[in-house]
Amino acid sequence: MKPLPISEDDLHAWTDGRLDAARHADLEAWLAERPAERARLEAWQAQNRLLHGRFDGLLHEPVPARLSDAAAPRARPVWRMAASVAWLALGGLIGFALRGSLVPPGTAPEAALPHQAAIAHAVYSPEVRHPVEVAADQETHLVAWLSKRLGTPLKVPTLNDAGFALVGGRLLPGDGGPVAQFMYQDAGGRRLTLYVRSQQGEKETAFRYAREGGIGVFYWLDGRLGYALSGELAQPDLLKVATLVYRQLNPM
Repeated sequence: MKPLPISEDDLHAWTDGRLDAARHADLEAWLAERPAERARLEAWQAQNRLLHGRFDGLLHEPVPARLSDAAAPRARPVWRMAASVAWLALGGLIGFALRGSLVPPGTAPEAALPHQAAIAHAVYSPEVRHPVEVAADQETHLVAWLSKRLGTPLKVPTLNDAGFALVGGRLLPGDGGPVAQFMYQDAGGRRLTLYVRSQQGEKETAFRYAREGGIGVFYWLDGRLGYALSGELAQPDLLKVATLVYRQLNPM
C-alpha cells in the first residue's frame, strides 16, 4: 500500500519523537530525498533543546508556599484565582525571557545573529560522522567555496593557541542568504563553531554576549560580515577565544 502523504503534523511529531515505527520509516525515506527539510527539522529539534535548557529548571522548581496554602480546600475559589495568576505570571516570564531566543519577523539582524548561530551550533556540533561538509584537510577549497557563496573573501582563524584545531566547515541557509560555519575541536572533544554571514549595511559593533540555553555566543559586526562564536564554554574562556578570532580577522 502506498504510504500516506507526509503532513506538517508528521514533521512536528518526528521532531518531538512521537511517530510510530512505521510512520517514522516513511518519513525517514521522505527526508532522505530532501536534505533541506531534514536541516529544517533538525533546527526545530535544536530550538527545543535550547528551550528545555533554559526553562526546565523553572518548571521543576517547588511550588511557592503561598500557592500551596491557597490550594487548601477552605479557600478553593482563592486557589483557582491564585493558580490562574501564577500561570499568567509564568507565561509572561517565559515570554519575556524568550524575547531574545524566539526571533520574530522584523527583528534587527544584529539581534537575530546569536540566536541563529546557537541553533546552528546545537544542530551540528554533536555530529560524530558528518559534523562538516568539507574537512580541514581541504581548507583551501573550503575557504574558496564559502567565499564565493557569500560573495566576499573569508578568512579562517587558527585557534591552535587556544587548544582548538579546525575540523572543517559547511554552507548553511540564512535569512539574508548563504552562511558559513567553521567548526573547531579541542583534545577533550569540546567544539566551537564560528558562524559568518553577510550583513545588509548594519553598523559595526564591539563584542556582545548572549546565552542560548547552555550555549554561549560572542558576536560582533565588522564591515560586510557578521560573526558569532558559539560553544559550551564559560564566558571568560569563550571571550579569550573570541578575542583571538577577532585579532586574526583584524590584524593591526
